[in-house]
Amino acid sequence: MTANRRFAVNSYAYILSHRAEDFLRHFAAEGYDAFELMLFPGHLWPAELDAAARQALRRFTAAESLRVITLNMPNIDINIGAATAEMRAYSLERIAEALELAGDLGVATVLIGPGKPNPLFPLPAETMMGHLFAAFDRLAPVAARAGTTIALENLPIAFLPDAESMMAALERYGNRDIGIVYDLANAVFAGDPPAAGLRRVKDRLRLVHLSDTTREVYRHDPVGRGIVPFAEMPPVLAEIGYKEPAMLEIISNDPDRDIAESADKLAGMGFVRPRP
Repeated sequence: MTANRRFAVNSYAYILSHRAEDFLRHFAAEGYDAFELMLFPGHLWPAELDAAARQALRRFTAAESLRVITLNMPNIDINIGAATAEMRAYSLERIAEALELAGDLGVATVLIGPGKPNPLFPLPAETMMGHLFAAFDRLAPVAARAGTTIALENLPIAFLPDAESMMAALERYGNRDIGIVYDLANAVFAGDPPAAGLRRVKDRLRLVHLSDTTREVYRHDPVGRGIVPFAEMPPVLAEIGYKEPAMLEIISNDPDRDIAESADKLAGMGFVRPRP
């Protein structure tokens, strides 16, 4: 097995330079076959893709035996936990469009952020929880109709930044179809021990993101430039029965080189492709 086949690749570093299909072609030629696509204008954006374009992209991935595991909304321009009803409504409309796009493309999961608080004077946690549950009420039926699902990601900027807070919220809400994408760099930056975090979210875990960071500066760097304890993760992933390839979500100015080098380093630490 090549190092490439052990991992999936996220398109974050290519959103300004490549359309989604060009990104997929580029990494398919490098031996990758599983991907996460960022939702970003000019790269992959629902309003820019009519039915014919969606059908063409789905035919392309099927013909090349490529699998897009997830669509990822960067969560910079939208906020389902905003104080203003207008921003929450706008955000839900964009995510609903993303869910419909995922259904058209045959993508199993769409990542969403739990909601971003004002860092200086945040809304009460219970108010933000109400906004999150209202978002689930709106989005879960859209996802079901589209044949896809929702997953929360542990984002340091969110009001639920770690494994425990996300799981507690989802257990309280109760919908078993809502999953979690666990990002190791986000966990380390937020002070959430990643091995314990993975064990906590295992029952809802859809995908694991890999990149490096320090505690001082929030990054999604190539492997080896921060303090993420990658070598400790393969036994934990095996223990919890993780089934997907780990997702390389590396953002750099030289992503081709840095993704390739990171894949080689991680393969040397024992990361393997799970059996289906």
